[in-house]
Amino acid sequence: MIRVLLAEDQAMVRGALSALLNLESDIEVLGSAPDGETAWREVQRLKPDVLVTDIEMPGITGLELVQRIQRYELPVKSIIVTTFARPGFLRRALDAGVSGYLLKDAPAENLAEALRTVHRGGRSIDPQLALEAWSEADPLNDRERQVLRLAGEGQSASDIATKLNLSHGTVRNYLSEAIGKLGAGNRIEAYRLARQKGWL
Repeated sequence: MIRVLLAEDQAMVRGALSALLNLESDIEVLGSAPDGETAWREVQRLKPDVLVTDIEMPGITGLELVQRIQRYELPVKSIIVTTFARPGFLRRALDAGVSGYLLKDAPAENLAEALRTVHRGGRSIDPQLALEAWSEADPLNDRERQVLRLAGEGQSASDIATKLNLSHGTVRNYLSEAIGKLGAGNRIEAYRLARQKGWL
């Protein structure tokens, strides 16, 4: 039996995924979570074989959740199911240690097959996206990405400095580096470009 935990912030999608997977004789959905922090607690409590998670969720993102699982060396494999058909997201997901990356508009049976493949120790990646993912490298490091995301959400350099426990000057340096690497004119343009590429 493949024991699965679902992490998805949209209740209807979460319910549909759960219902579909429970139709499979070899898959058991142990539980579901509406955000990253709840999913993290449930991963530790339920000890699933595979986590199926979205990328964008309240609290911590699906990618941060996968990174945390890797950091704590938990024996849980991960599959991302998302609407983001962007190579940058896939690259970051693979770097984080995911074993599967599927798009939400893929046929439903693909997810069950992906779960079986991943549970056996294989990988299940959307093939077209996999090709595109290696065509353009993400120029941002983790700190630049974090600072740029907060700036793009409208937070000032002072707010970001307080939130990340950095000096005001360090935040400005990270923003300047990110803007320069992306060839953007300002932080808003840099944020928009990085989002479009899937690097945030």
